[in-house]
Amino acid sequence: MNIEKFCRENCRERRGTSTLKWDSLHEIFGDPDLLPLWVADMEIQSPAAVREALMKRVDHGVFGYSTVGDAYFDSFFAWQKKHHNVELTREHLRFATGVVGSLYAAVRAYTREEDSVIICPPVYYPFYDSILNTGRKLVTCELDNNNGYYTLDFEKFEKEIVDKKVKMFILCSPHNPVSRVWSEEELDTMFRICHKHGVLVVSDEIHQDFTYDEKKFISSALVGNGKYKDILIILNAGSKTFNLAGLIHSHVIIFDKQLMETYDAYIKSIGSAEVNLMGIIAVEAAFCDGEEWLENVKELILHNYNYMKQEFAEELPKVLVTPLEGTYLTWIDLRGYLTGEETAVFIQDTCRLACDAGEWFSHMAHGFIRINLATDTKNVVTAVESIIRNIKEKEKK
Repeated sequence: MNIEKFCRENCRERRGTSTLKWDSLHEIFGDPDLLPLWVADMEIQSPAAVREALMKRVDHGVFGYSTVGDAYFDSFFAWQKKHHNVELTREHLRFATGVVGSLYAAVRAYTREEDSVIICPPVYYPFYDSILNTGRKLVTCELDNNNGYYTLDFEKFEKEIVDKKVKMFILCSPHNPVSRVWSEEELDTMFRICHKHGVLVVSDEIHQDFTYDEKKFISSALVGNGKYKDILIILNAGSKTFNLAGLIHSHVIIFDKQLMETYDAYIKSIGSAEVNLMGIIAVEAAFCDGEEWLENVKELILHNYNYMKQEFAEELPKVLVTPLEGTYLTWIDLRGYLTGEETAVFIQDTCRLACDAGEWFSHMAHGFIRINLATDTKNVVTAVESIIRNIKEKEKK
């Protein structure tokens, strides 16, 4: 694929379109003139089939209450089977407006206030919010950083579960921000520990379609030939895969009948929302005809990652770039050149970049940044050149 041509034809100017990533910089960072590389969505327009399906419905002109048709289930189930070998039926599936909202719903549905919920930082910061904002006790088991490659200490994980009487584990798979695609052996060990101690697993699998270099995503549903389905609540969506986050539509997958009954009862207690008509239309079209588009986007992401890694290796060899196994987010350790406390300010005020600061993901991650690679290559080039130039200038002083 010609990367430059793909960017020219598919990347769009988003500033001035009421987009969180570009138009809320003053509100979030206090500076509207930064280059935003933070929120996990793309500058890449969604697949042509999606745009055509939405325009067809716009031409129809009626946007009333809607149901989910057979074609949607067929397209989603076929995608899951083809790409992840997961077999689903309608009984397993519920709809929601987003994975973050579903995290809150799962915490509220299956735990009580003051119950302990465990997460593994550095991790997507709404995981913290879903626990703390619902009155649950936050338990953390920090991942081990092995020169930029992250693993879970299973003995420490089990000890935290036992000592803190943990009721729920929120798993990020693939893991955001450290890009890990967990092996089946790792997942089986996590789940065996959870099953042994009566801990439910909420598995956020929204990045499932982004893996690289022969790394294979293993859905929680498949681990141990499905023997852990009685403790699983799986969350995913087409929103990350096809850049549709603004259409607020996602999936909740539950195999165990009793767990599903508990979930349904909770949703009824808060008043169930209708499905998002345009979200249903867009995601159905994407699952039917978006595969080639996705492969091109992944090629662009990998190109951006390889460029970044090579430039840092040549110009700032003490920068550690975490291996990109999954997601389209890269986790960068700048502590070889910057003290942890100064990193976020340096990246923003000196390099003029809006990135996710490491401390958003863990209190132990000062000195790290997360950069979104699903963007026009020119944005990644600008960011990398700025970081290299400004750190070199700092080193001279």
